[in-house]
Amino acid sequence: MDELNTGVPVAIHLDTYITQEGEEFHFAFDEDGQLFQMGDSFYIRYQETDEDTKEQIPVTMKIDSEGDVLLTRSGENKLRLRFSNGKRIQARYRTPYGILPVDTVTPFLEVRVRDRPFSGTVNVDYQLFAGESLLGDYKIRLQFTA
Repeated sequence: MDELNTGVPVAIHLDTYITQEGEEFHFAFDEDGQLFQMGDSFYIRYQETDEDTKEQIPVTMKIDSEGDVLLTRSGENKLRLRFSNGKRIQARYRTPYGILPVDTVTPFLEVRVRDRPFSGTVNVDYQLFAGESLLGDYKIRLQFTA
């Protein structure tokens, strides 16, 4: 698809499952976004609406040629998490109170893309750690369709 160089509109459905301190949370939303291709990487961009402040938070999900995923959220709290199947990777979580070093451990990562219609899924199961302390277990289920 040549249009991927300039970006194509995509419909996005995202489910996020969170388990923290024995409590489970589920968030789901549908948004319009853009899909780009730069080199061997795909970028999915969309705006997430903060449920409390109604602020629009820019989110970018980069899928590289190795199948690794980089998630960037650029709201008041800036977050850049990298996911690589079976690996522990350091990251930073920038808050108004300072920078928190965190690690992601990704036991499951799956990216699927189809041509006709151009669509795909990104499934990530990960754990978030601050040092050796487990902050939570997370599952991201993103579906997009051009």
